[in-house]
Amino acid sequence: MDSLIFDMDGTLWDNVDSYVIVWNKALEKTGHKNRVTRYDLLGLMGKEARVMLDVIIPDTTIEEQDHLFDEVIAEYQKLQGSMTPIVYDGVYEGLERLAKRYKLFMLSNCEEGGLINFMNHTRTTHLFEDYMEHGMNLQPKHHNLRLLIEKHGLKSTVYVGDTDSDAVQSAIAGVPFVFVTYGFGDTDKYTLKFDSFPELTNYFLDSKIQDSKIQSSGL
Repeated sequence: MDSLIFDMDGTLWDNVDSYVIVWNKALEKTGHKNRVTRYDLLGLMGKEARVMLDVIIPDTTIEEQDHLFDEVIAEYQKLQGSMTPIVYDGVYEGLERLAKRYKLFMLSNCEEGGLINFMNHTRTTHLFEDYMEHGMNLQPKHHNLRLLIEKHGLKSTVYVGDTDSDAVQSAIAGVPFVFVTYGFGDTDKYTLKFDSFPELTNYFLDSKIQDSKIQSSGL
């Protein structure tokens, strides 16, 4: 293996409470009466923006949805200095260790700039080779996954995520899916699964285990 590609929300951190704040501020500013809760957004994590908008403000025009999402992004940028996401246990240390052996990448369905905000907040920019966001080209994950692979000439990689949609998109791209169970979703479509980030880290740094199990899994 030459690389690992990570999802963000539900895989590296939980920033849903911040998203609730910015969505509700944006809904208020754009004149919508409905509000979202953490429970509402948990069910939408990992979805493309249009899917989220169709659920949060159904029966509205594309223009109204775009206006709301522009406000969501603006409010999120304002919140950068005060948000308090939960970075999952072992992520900081694990990424540092993994970056010494593998090329690390990020891939998310977030808005443009969302992954930069993550890297800036966690001070992990130096650990990642590159990233792709849905907001950069409005393409699905499987498309952007292939773009990363082709751009960097990756020969053997996996996508690490936490939802069934992550698993489906990985399969379409022809990339083995590594499922982390502590995130926001569930799936039975995976090549490997881990219950914590330290468990994932130790697995991929143990050459003997990795060589035998990944080969037997068909990666």
